[in-house]
Amino acid sequence: MEAINPRRLQPAVLARLLNSVGRGEVISERQLRRHRNRAGYTIGDARTVDLFRYAAWLTLEYFKPKADPLTYDEVKRRQAERNAELVRAAQDIGEIPAVADPERRAAAEASFKVFCETYFPDVFYFAWSPDHLRVVEKIEKAVRTGGLFAMAMPRGSGKTVLCQTAVVWAALTGATPFVCLIAASAERARDLLENIMVWLETNPLLGDDFPEVCYPIRCLERITNRQKGQKHQGEPTRIEWTSDKVVLPTIEGSRASGVVISCSGMKGSDIRGQNHARADGRVVRPQLVLVDDPQTTESAWSPSQSQRREAILAGDVLGMAGPGRKIAGLMACTVIRPDDMADRLLDRDKHPEWQGERTKMVYAFPASEKLWARYAELRNDSLRNDGDGAEATEFYRRNREAMDAGAVVAWPERYNEDELSAVQHAMNLKLRDEAAFFAEYQNEPVVEQVGEEMLTADEIAGKLNGYERGIIPVAAGHLTMFIDVQQKALFWMAVAWEESFTGYIVDYGTWPEQRRPYFTLSDLRSTIGRAVPGAGLEGQIFAALERLTAEKLSAAWRREDGAEMRIERCLIDANWGQSTDVVYQFCRQSPFAALLLPSHGKYVGASSVPFSEYKRKRGDRVGLHWRIPNTIGKRQVRHALIDANYWKSFVHARLAVAMGDPGCLSLFGRDEDVHRLVADHLTAEYRVRTLAHERTVDEWKLRTTRPDNHWLDCLVGCAVGASIQGVGLAGVEGQKQSRPRLRLSQLQGGRT
Repeated sequence: MEAINPRRLQPAVLARLLNSVGRGEVISERQLRRHRNRAGYTIGDARTVDLFRYAAWLTLEYFKPKADPLTYDEVKRRQAERNAELVRAAQDIGEIPAVADPERRAAAEASFKVFCETYFPDVFYFAWSPDHLRVVEKIEKAVRTGGLFAMAMPRGSGKTVLCQTAVVWAALTGATPFVCLIAASAERARDLLENIMVWLETNPLLGDDFPEVCYPIRCLERITNRQKGQKHQGEPTRIEWTSDKVVLPTIEGSRASGVVISCSGMKGSDIRGQNHARADGRVVRPQLVLVDDPQTTESAWSPSQSQRREAILAGDVLGMAGPGRKIAGLMACTVIRPDDMADRLLDRDKHPEWQGERTKMVYAFPASEKLWARYAELRNDSLRNDGDGAEATEFYRRNREAMDAGAVVAWPERYNEDELSAVQHAMNLKLRDEAAFFAEYQNEPVVEQVGEEMLTADEIAGKLNGYERGIIPVAAGHLTMFIDVQQKALFWMAVAWEESFTGYIVDYGTWPEQRRPYFTLSDLRSTIGRAVPGAGLEGQIFAALERLTAEKLSAAWRREDGAEMRIERCLIDANWGQSTDVVYQFCRQSPFAALLLPSHGKYVGASSVPFSEYKRKRGDRVGLHWRIPNTIGKRQVRHALIDANYWKSFVHARLAVAMGDPGCLSLFGRDEDVHRLVADHLTAEYRVRTLAHERTVDEWKLRTTRPDNHWLDCLVGCAVGASIQGVGLAGVEGQKQSRPRLRLSQLQGGRT
């Protein structure tokens, strides 16, 4: 056993030694620590304990005469005295520190822009855009000289933090005695005020240069009881520090003495009646109002709510200063939909007093639509396969100069870490949701009206014609097929057509075939990878296409009168980036090359350039919202471009036609349950009637509850294939015009 020195024992060693005498726990380390604090250096030094001196001290403590125990009343009295002393000590904040940098403060007081850059460098770290500078200028003008200004800024432009910073600047400089911050709701307004309170409590530079305001605030330590009693040099500071109202401390010589900052939601009862009695006897009312996003998405879509909020702003808000007085203000907003509250207030004809101005993220879009279309394909394919869009970014890196040509963005510094430029950032937002982009980032919302006439899955599943699977009605003269390419499986459909665009869904399925009545792409058990082992992705897709087309395109499909028909046109989806090249290769090398046509579905929205405005080049084939360009590139095969929005509306219109009427589209068989899955695919998207640039377009969007729409794409492709083969719908503009047949004798008779 290691020898120990009883005159220099470590506290932990001493505790273990005393507890080892066989009488249980004699002392804990916590008790020993209290004894050392009471005894001081009489029982050891800062690190060790003298056992003998410690024992002597314990003996003296044991035999020390015990004081009479205090009564309960005496304990309460002494505690009250201590509390009173603490309150008195806390009431007077003492001397206020001197201003750390008077020159820095003076420069910030003279310029709102300098104030933002000086005291909030972590917030305003990007270079200012021209739009930002205009907003900053208007804020400063509103604070100093009055006026009303409404600015529509893209979401994420920092308009909220600019409003908050403007409140702080106006209050600290004493530019106005009463500032009111208004938001869409009271909860939102309190959150905005809370951020301002945190800045005044914690921002070190503000504390250094505005100590007459920040020091008394920080002395409160968020203890409510300290507000009423706080004093400076014997005089009350009259500070208020609550969740919906702040009154800055009254300090002699401070320009910010008694300045009020309040917050309110867009509710008339909350806005009306705001006033404050100052220490000098004056009653002040709001003279400056900063309105941040005064509407919600819900209120924007409600005409009654929009009108009500507009009335509150025009009446209650602009009347806050009191009878006969004008209020200064700035409103930063985002237009959510046409004719909402923000849209109307920005209209100088309807509300000239607000001097409305709209800013955009993009003032001119890139000129190269072809390159950006390819970029969109690469990005969508990557995201569908759990990627991050890196392939698209690399494509943009290689072609950046050409893809940026013609683009003008408002804020070149605004883009994410995984992006290369503000142009790419804007186009990513546009690709994610075009309608939301034009509303929230361009302040040019498109008009959307969700179609209520949509067929349900049950209605589609019940649209049965009674023909057996694979049997073609005698009136049908055309048979088309479409293959939708996915990594795990190929989805396909075959449809027979009459000349009037009456359609019969003859058969559909997947390759490999699935043995379950209901499945999704994500949970497939039979996949291409398992059916074609040992090959890479491109090889697997090529083999799958080879086997499926060999089975379906070489087959003789039986018509109900016994005649045989064959598929005369088969389109293959080439939109999936990882399979695009292999689809082109297959269509070029396949023994059925004459029947095959790669296809690309294009999202032609209300804001897009319609197919009708594309310049037709020599050799191009143009039909009803489809084009086959005469382009010969490395893929060396012609392809079809399809207006997907138009054709999805087209096939749904055919499904809505009553049985027996021309143009009706129906499914084979008599059992509705057979078609439950395909009906879900056909209703996986919904249409939104959208108006933009004086065009009304049905834009189709995927339902979040139905992830698969592959057989809808197949049906669209079959319909386009029929149109390419000459099938037409009477009365539809753009259909191929039939020519009257001429006899040989007529032609000969016309010769001279």
